[in-house]
Amino acid sequence: MKKVIAFDLDGTLAPSKSPLPDRIGAGLDKLLENYQVCVISGGRFEQFEMQLLNGLMTTPDKLQKLHLFPTCGTQYFRYDVASGKWERVYAELLNEAEKKKIIEALKKGFDDLGFTAEKTYGAAVEDRESQITYSALGQDIVAELGEEGLRIKHEWDPDNSKKMAVRNYVAPLIPEFEVRVGGVTSVDVTKPGIDKAYGMQKLMGILEIGKEDILFFGDRLNEGGNDYPVLAFGIDSLEISDWKDTALAIETIVHVTS
Repeated sequence: MKKVIAFDLDGTLAPSKSPLPDRIGAGLDKLLENYQVCVISGGRFEQFEMQLLNGLMTTPDKLQKLHLFPTCGTQYFRYDVASGKWERVYAELLNEAEKKKIIEALKKGFDDLGFTAEKTYGAAVEDRESQITYSALGQDIVAELGEEGLRIKHEWDPDNSKKMAVRNYVAPLIPEFEVRVGGVTSVDVTKPGIDKAYGMQKLMGILEIGKEDILFFGDRLNEGGNDYPVLAFGIDSLEISDWKDTALAIETIVHVTS
């Protein structure tokens, strides 16, 4: 029996840059009764608050069993009952020179391949302290356009070919860093070896468990995707197409173990 159920966030637990659906929130609350739950994604902690925590109605004792890994595992947060706050346990931060080099390489990749958008909604480049993310249409397209923004995002690169082309172009420019396909329109860069598998290894050490104790759900398990390192690390992983698939999987797990 698995001890930890782990999830990607954007596209897996919630639509891209959107709040947690009620069905997922209810499922996670029940899941936390019997499992440790991990959420690991490319977004920064503030994105976790908006998409996940604000829509998760549960108790402080259950929150202690929720493990949050923003920016692809480069940071880790746990809930402290005494303070009633989420505390950052570690962060693999980039320095200013590293950030500058990464940003220049990402901009060059999108420019040279002809993928730089004429109009973006919010900044295309986001400094997430331990990760640099380039979002082709801007970070705020869903916040500004709602459902229309989601539609535009999904139509920009439905087969991931643009993001993979950027990833393959940029990686040789900055070989000292890890370059991965991120979310629907984004490419992520972190320090080498600091990815979602790294986050899983950290969690395994904290909980004193093995790979066989974890089941992971993600929507980017293809090679080059930001969920792929978890699969390559040897953790049982299931690819889903959207949050509705995840909701059904959670409900099935809860039903079987209740």
